[in-house]
Order: sequence, then C-alpha cells, then structure tokens
Amino acid sequence: MIAAQAALETKMLLRNGEQLLLTVVIPTLLLVLFSSVDIVDTGAGRAVDFLTPGVLALAVMSTAFTGQAIATGFERRYGVLKRLAASPLPRWGLMTAKTVSVLVTEVLQVVLLTVIAFALGWSPHGNPFAVLLLMVLGTAAFSGLGLLMAGTLKAEATLAAANLVFLLLLVGGGVVVPVDKFPPAAQDVLGLLPISALSGGLRDVLQHGAGMPWGNLAVLAVWAVAGLAAAGKFFRWE
Repeated sequence: MIAAQAALETKMLLRNGEQLLLTVVIPTLLLVLFSSVDIVDTGAGRAVDFLTPGVLALAVMSTAFTGQAIATGFERRYGVLKRLAASPLPRWGLMTAKTVSVLVTEVLQVVLLTVIAFALGWSPHGNPFAVLLLMVLGTAAFSGLGLLMAGTLKAEATLAAANLVFLLLLVGGGVVVPVDKFPPAAQDVLGLLPISALSGGLRDVLQHGAGMPWGNLAVLAVWAVAGLAAAGKFFRWE
C-alpha cells in the first residue's frame, strides 16, 4: 500500500506544472544563467563550482519543503487527507509514502542538475557519503518544516508562506549569493538556517574537498528533529 501510494504521489507531483516549475525549471535556470553570465561575484574559481552545490540544496528545499507544504496543505483543505486517514493505509504509512515520493523526486532532480552541471564544466570533489548524509538530513529538516506548515495553516496561507520562504531563503541562504556578502551580524543568523547549512556543507565538500562538515550536519539535525517533532505533535488532518 505504501509503495502504491508513493507511486501515486510521485506521478501527481511530476504532472503538476507548478510543482515542476519549483522543482525543476527554477533550479535549472538558476544554474545555467548564473554559471553563464557574470551577475553575482561568487569569489575565486569558476561560478559553476560555487553554484552547483547551492542549486542542489535549493532542489532539496523546493521538493521537501515548498512543494510538499503546498500539495499537502491543499490535500488537507479538500478533505483528501481525511479520506486517506480512514482508508486501510495507516497515517504513518501515508507520511512514509510522501517521504518516499520526495526522495524519488530529489533523485531525479540531482541526476538532471548533475548532468547539466557537468555540461557546464563542473568538477566536484570530496566524499560522496558526506554529500548523501547532508542531503538526507536536509530532506528531513525541510520535510518536517513543510508538514508543520501544511498541517497548521490554511491552504492559502501555506501557499503564500511557502513561496515567500522559498524566495527569502533563495536570496539569503547562500544558494546563489555567498553568505559572506552579507553584514557580519546577518551572517551569524543566516548560518543557522537549514538552507545555509545544506548549501554551505555541500559547497565545502564538493567545491573545496573538505571532510565531514560536522557543524552543518549538526544544524540540519537540530532542524530535522525539531521540525519533525513539531509536525508530529501539531499536524491537523482536517
């Protein structure tokens, strides 16, 4: 039942034009545009080496947080979650299916963005296990926050808030603009955001060949535990 629901969730996501805009089109355009045109000072080295880790982090956020929050919020509004909760599929099974759908979509995103990045001349470094661990914790952190928002706010409020947060974190989360371009006081705050921890950790590993980014992993782990715990406690099914 979980596999069937996960397949359905994935098909629905891939058929949704708005979701594809968030999960595929925007990250791809950002990667191609900012790698090809000198718009933002990304520091020493090629722009694509700086941008690719940030865009991979953005892809995780767009699927696990923004897309999942909006889709789940409207499913809750229209009573879909209530009906599913009354089906033989248990509630934990539904959440598991949604998580599997998110992971499948992220794999497709990563493959697509990686192919494009290699075509643009990207040369990654570092430990693949560290990259995997960062992305898993990042997915958990953003999923918890997305479900918390979808399960507590009205659908329209979720739509507005999720898109606003997406735009704010796109600008201030180290995705295309280096965090060190902001004032020192702002850097301390921005560094604690999940998108900054994910993009910074991926950049340390993939661009600079660093070892395990324990600090970034710790930030993501805290967000993941807090977000999932809050979502589990406050999520309303109707």
